[in-house]
Amino acid sequence: MIAMLPFPDISPEVFSISLFGTTFALRWYALAYIVGILLGWRLVVRATRTPRLWKNNTPVMTPSQVEDLLFWVILGVILGGRLGYVLFYQPAFYLSNPLRILQLWEGGMSFHGGALGVIIAGLLFTRRHKIPTISTGDLVCLGLAPGLFLGRLANFINAELWGRPTNLPWGVAFPTDAAQYCPDVAGICARHPSQLYEALLEGLILGGILVWMAWRRGALQREGLIGGTFLAGYGIARFAVEFVRQPDAQFVSDGNPLGLAWHMGGYGMTMGQILCLPMIMVGVFLILRARRRAA
Repeated sequence: MIAMLPFPDISPEVFSISLFGTTFALRWYALAYIVGILLGWRLVVRATRTPRLWKNNTPVMTPSQVEDLLFWVILGVILGGRLGYVLFYQPAFYLSNPLRILQLWEGGMSFHGGALGVIIAGLLFTRRHKIPTISTGDLVCLGLAPGLFLGRLANFINAELWGRPTNLPWGVAFPTDAAQYCPDVAGICARHPSQLYEALLEGLILGGILVWMAWRRGALQREGLIGGTFLAGYGIARFAVEFVRQPDAQFVSDGNPLGLAWHMGGYGMTMGQILCLPMIMVGVFLILRARRRAA
C-alpha cells in the first residue's frame, strides 16, 4: 500500500451568512488576499519609518505615500492577474466568451500577469509623484511575500493547483474528481502538494531572505538589489516547482501528457516556466547592476 496523506477536512469558506434570501460567504482565498496585503503594507511602512535602512538615512517614500501606492498595487494585481490568465492560459476561450473575463469569482488569476500589472501601476505612480522607480520596486517586492505565502495556503485549502501524481509519503489525496483522474494510478491518486512547496519557497523562505537583506545587510541602500533578488528568487523557485505541478488542462493532450507549452525533441517547458525566464533574467540584471554601483 502506498503511503499518502489524507486531504484535511477544511471548508473553503471561513463562514457564510444568509441575508434576504442571498448567501454571503467569506472564503479563505479572499481572506488570504486581504491579510497578505495588510501584512505587506505594514512591513513596507515599517521599512519607510526606519531611516537607518536607507542611503543617507533618507527613505525613498513616506508612510502616507505607501498608503497611496497600496491602491495602485491592488488595482495592478487584480487587473493584471486576470488579464494575464486570460492571455497566457485561455485566450481562445475568453475571446469567444468576453463577458466571462469579468467573472472574477469563478477563479483564474496569473501571478505573472499580476506582476506585470504591479510594474505598470508602479511606473505610473512613481512618474506621477516623481519618486525613484527602482527603489519603489524594492519596497513593493519586500511586501509581496506574506500574500504569496497565504495565497498558496488558500490554494491548498481550495484543493486547486495541485501537483502531478506521486508515490512519495507526503503525497496528498486531493478530493476533487479532476485530481483523482489519474489513468496510470490504480486506486486513490496521491499528488504533490505543490501549493505548499510554493508557499514555503516563494513565501516563507524568499520573504525571510528579503527581510534579512533589508534589516541586516543594508540591501535597501543599493537600488534594485531587493527587487532583483525577489524576481530571480521567485522565478527560480516557481521554475523548479513546475516540474511537479500539474499544468492547466488546456495544455494536456494525448501527445503532450506533461502539458508542455513548448517542446522539441522530447524536451520542453511549461507555460509557467516560460514566463519565469524573463523574471530570472531581469532579476539577475538588477542584482548585477546594484552590485556594480556599490563597488
